Amino acid sequence: MKYGQRAIKASKLEVWGNPTPDRDYEIEISFPEFTCLCPRSGYPDFATISIKYIPDKYIVELKSLKLYFNKYRDEHISHEAAVNKIYDLLKKNLRPKYIEVTGDFNPRGNVKTLIRVSSDMGKIIPPLKPACQQAGRGTSS
Repeated sequence: MKYGQRAIKASKLEVWGNPTPDRDYEIEISFPEFTCLCPRSGYPDFATISIKYIPDKYIVELKSLKLYFNKYRDEHISHEAAVNKIYDLLKKNLRPKYIEVTGDFNPRGNVKTLIRVSSDMGKIIPPLKPACQQAGRGTSS
């Protein structure tokens, strides 16, 4: 096993203390070399993962984040699952005032996917109603 593979395998996401917890400021991180494997075909998927957050007490250590993202290279996972898994881990470990994670996946098979999850999603997008209610057909009891 090469030294880079060992580093990726042994890595753990690290958080550091926020140097200015009394000030609200935004951190934006972009990782343009994210890869994972399609759970159905096994073909590689490529994306740019973007993170935007307002820290509270903690910030993410960038090298550990890079190594964490590299763990997805051999993982069979859907675009939606990958972005939500990243969001859940960062939200749990950082406990930020606000966080948004976006996966901008390259087109494959003439289909492009953009997945965004945010701690304010309920304020941005109203909850979806079942299709039968949207069409004014209520459900029968």
